[in-house]
Parts: sequence; C-alpha cells; structure tokens
Amino acid sequence: MISARNVTLAFGKRVLFDEVNISFTKGNCYGIIGANGAGKSTFLKILSGEIEPNKGMVEITPGERMAVLKQNQFEFDEQTVLNTVLMGHKRMWEVMHVKDALYAKEDFTEADGIRAGELEAEFGEMGGYESESNAASLLSDLGVKEEMHQDLMKDIPSNFKLRVLLAQSLFGNPDILLLDEPTNGLDIETIGWLENFLADYQNIVLVVSHDRHFLDTVCTHVSDVDRSKIKTFTGNYSFWYESSQLMARQMSDKNKKNEDKRAALLDFIARFSANASKSKQATSRKKALEKLTIEEIEPSNRKYPGIIFQPLREVGNQILNVEKLKKEVDGRVLFKDVSFSVSKNDKIAFLSRDPLAITYFFDIINNNGKADGGSFEWGTTITSAYLPMEHNAFFTEPYTLMDWLRQFVPTHVTDADEPFIRGFLGKMLFSGDDVMKKTNVLSGGEKVRCMVSKMMLQNPNVVVLDQPTNHLDLESIQSFNEGCQNFPGVVLITSHDHTFMQTVANRVIELTPKGIIDRLMTFDEYMEDKRVQELRAEMYA
Repeated sequence: MISARNVTLAFGKRVLFDEVNISFTKGNCYGIIGANGAGKSTFLKILSGEIEPNKGMVEITPGERMAVLKQNQFEFDEQTVLNTVLMGHKRMWEVMHVKDALYAKEDFTEADGIRAGELEAEFGEMGGYESESNAASLLSDLGVKEEMHQDLMKDIPSNFKLRVLLAQSLFGNPDILLLDEPTNGLDIETIGWLENFLADYQNIVLVVSHDRHFLDTVCTHVSDVDRSKIKTFTGNYSFWYESSQLMARQMSDKNKKNEDKRAALLDFIARFSANASKSKQATSRKKALEKLTIEEIEPSNRKYPGIIFQPLREVGNQILNVEKLKKEVDGRVLFKDVSFSVSKNDKIAFLSRDPLAITYFFDIINNNGKADGGSFEWGTTITSAYLPMEHNAFFTEPYTLMDWLRQFVPTHVTDADEPFIRGFLGKMLFSGDDVMKKTNVLSGGEKVRCMVSKMMLQNPNVVVLDQPTNHLDLESIQSFNEGCQNFPGVVLITSHDHTFMQTVANRVIELTPKGIIDRLMTFDEYMEDKRVQELRAEMYA
C-alpha cells in the first residue's frame, strides 16, 4: 500500500494540494485525472519523493519497491539500452556490481566468500540470474529490436528512448508503479501490448494519461484531482464520466423524484457492470462496480468546452477526389498511388506506420505542401477547416485573442462585433479578461483551443484533424470527440487517441509506401480483421 497523509503543497499563493488523504492498494490500477495544471504529475512526484510537500507525508508498506517512469531522456546517455533497463531495479543493480567487485579482488578472503555467497542468494531471490533475458524480452515486446540492446542510449532515436525508459519502469515487477503519460511515442500495436500487460498486473499502478481507451482498459479506479483535493471513484474513466454527467443532469432536474433518480442510477451501474465482464480486468472491475453505492457517484465540477461545428451549407456530391498522390522525403517513400473519393457522411480515420505520411498528406490536400506526383480536387460546395499538428506559425504576432480571432472572420459574416468574437472564444473557455491575453504567451493547450475557435468560426462542412488531442486535457478531448460525432459534415482525422478514432470514424484509409488500404468499417473492426492485418504486413514488407 502507498498512502498520502495530510499532504499539502503550495507554490506561493497557489495551493495545489490541501490536506490530501488518500490510499492506493494492491491489485488496483488508478487513473489520475484532472484538468491541465491541476497537479497530476506533481502528485506522482510527491509520491515518488522527488518533491517534498509543505506538510504531510507519504507512507509505503515496508519492503515494497517503487518504480517510476523517467522523463529525462538524457539521464542514461552513457549506458547501454539493456543496462538502462536493468538499472530500473536499483537493489538488483547494486548487488550485481558489489558481488562482481568482490570477485575481482586479488586478495579474495574467506569473509569475502561468505559475503559473496550472501549476495548471490539475494541476487537469486530477486530474479537476478534471469534479469538480462527478462529485460531483453521486455524491450522486444516494446518494439526495441535486439540489435539495439547493446547500443548506448545516446545513439538511439528519441522515440526509442521513451520505450527503453518505459521498459525500465516495468522491469522486475515493482510493487508500486508510477506512470506519467506512458503511451507517448508508442504506436497502436505497442499501446495494445502495454494495455494487456497492465490489465494483468497484480500490484499497484498509478497512471496519468490523456488516452481514454488506455484508461478504460487498464484502470479499476479513477482518482480525480480537483479543487486541491483528490477523490477516488470505482470504475474506469468512461464510467466516471458517464455517471458524473448522469448525476449532474438529475441534480438539475428539481422535479425528478428521488426514487426515480435512484432507479435510473442503479440501472446504469448494472448495465456498466455487465459491460465490464468483457474487459481484460473483468473480475476485479465487475466486483468493484457491483459493490458501488449511489452515494459514491457525484457530478463532475469540470468545465467542458462547447465544440460545435455548424456547416453553412451541406456538402454536394463531389467532396474530394484524390488521384495517384505520391510523396517522398529524403529518398524515403511516405506514400504513393493514393487514390480515393470521399462520399457524403464519410468520417475517415487515416493510419500509417510512418506518422510523417499523414501529416504530409493532410498538408498537401490543404494546399500547405506539394506532392511529388498525382492530383487532388475539392468540390465547389466544400468549406474545409484544418487543424494541423504544428500550428505555431499562427501565433507569431502578439495579438490579443480577440484580435487574433477577428482576422479569421469569413466574408459571409457581416456583424463580427465584440460579443460575436467573445462567443466563439467563450465556447473554448476563454472568458472575461482571458480574451485580452496575448497569443505569444499561450500554452500548447490554449493554442489548440484557439485553433478550434477559428475552425468553428469558419462554419465548415469538412474538418481535417491531424492529432487533434495533442496538448488538450481530458475535458477538451471529450468535448472534441462528441463534437465530431455530432458533426453533420465530413471528418478526415488521424489521432493517437483510440477512442476518438473508434467513435468518430466509419471508414479507415491507411497510407503505405506501396499504396493504400481502404475499408468501410470502424477502427476496431479494421485492427481486428485478420485479412486486413495480413495485407498490412504485405504493404510494409
């Protein structure tokens, strides 16, 4: 068990945590959620001892080992990849070097022999004799190939460094595992492996993530950081979100009888509990939900932005035609022979094992880049809005948010006065004096919210989204997701957010160096279809 007792932390006048009391127990995985800046990552640092609270203490059951996902990619630059993983078990690493130093002594004494025997026994109990093979297997499972295992960390690409550091934290079956954004830099297949690994994990896991599918798959509980407190709820993220929204709706309905409220909530819990039987953590989650009482469900205090795309006109019969589009970068084929047409009601998820491929493709069809061959044509009825993955070029001038958004008002709008502009900013939670902030001091999440305000202002009937969830908190992601689901126009999207892709898209197009795979199916159906997976292997071979 790990517990926080009366933990208080303040930075100047800003109180991040105030008398927080919370415990985490074995066999459970806790998703730490909260708005950007609420203190999720800071709380993990308090638990790990990296940050000392102003008041209170952290208690860990004696003898239990904690592992933390490191964020510093340069800390182990002079170590080999394999040794970096082994260093995740500090005591094992220490024992290994102490006993090796004893054996290297020229004047090896009887006392040294006795001490070496003790260390050998401890080393064996910790699984030391299988440690290298276990570490190598873990690396391979995370997509770090064997030929890289003896390379120095400084010599491998940054995206592989993230995987090595993740392997380091998972190595040796720690009793307490603290993971801050563990899916960063992972592809869909590797995220799936990590989901399975954590779903079967028998010890304590605390994880901060903006990936809702990941949280839903691995978490038995949600710990909500809000208003300087942390409260734990039974169930995964979707259960927490849907139940809190249901409770909020019922509380706002003053005429609804308490008995009706209780019946509706009990029915909701029963249905969700039944669904949990299909999850990878079926037994523990289902039992937890069955024990849940009505009193444990509370409405969320969060503010959710209003992301509503309202087309000025419906799309016509011709939307987008692409013919034999091709792109190479530094001699590497990102995609070629890309030919397809977009139809009404299409919401298309774009995939590629090379993430640059989709970014270049989206830039090309939005006239922000040039293809090396082929052509594309938009229909005359189309008004598109594009959210590029890289958008800092939009924020080079120190405009106020009001002036920044005003420059994107479409010509068909004749009354773009201050209340009109404030309305679009307000939907993205910029209210009061916030609208006078300068664009050159905005955070990454604030810039994305500005870009979404710009998109809504354009009244598009087609939206193109390149990694729309980057920098956003869970509340904004949830609203963005629902806005795209309810959008009556066409959506072209690529995202690391599994839930976003699954719930929005009804068609999947994968760009490969040998052509495209185009299927009219959901994202999950695509990833589970054996014939599709065989074809994918051929296209990337």
